[in-house]
Amino acid sequence: MADRQKTVMVVDAQGGGLGKQIIMLIRKEALDAHVIAVGTNFAATSAMMKAGADEAATGENAVRVVCRKADLIIGPVGMVIADAMLGEITPEIARSIAQADAKRIMVPFNNCDNYIAGVSDFSVGKLITDAVRHLAATLEEDD
Repeated sequence: MADRQKTVMVVDAQGGGLGKQIIMLIRKEALDAHVIAVGTNFAATSAMMKAGADEAATGENAVRVVCRKADLIIGPVGMVIADAMLGEITPEIARSIAQADAKRIMVPFNNCDNYIAGVSDFSVGKLITDAVRHLAATLEEDD
């Protein structure tokens, strides 16, 4: 009997560009995962859905609900910082993601008055590639 497909929650805000790139790379790498995109706004959700998410939802309650289903959560590090992304990450969103039973893969960015030492030498593309590689390795080790 085959193991069930893992559920990966991809979180993004603002225009959804990071989430879109993550989902496109997940699809390009043909990872065996059920991808649920959760945006803090419609633009972010729409961008991720167009990139190939299996399902998508928007808003704070969607984050809470999908966090309960997810095996892995991937998105910008700001997803666990209240008021990050120009305020789109509410304290409830940050708490829900931080306290989820899922493993988290966070893409580090220096923005929204948060500085992450050591990442200034990396391009966004390189950070996303590394995050999706880690996702692939995690999916394989859990099988």
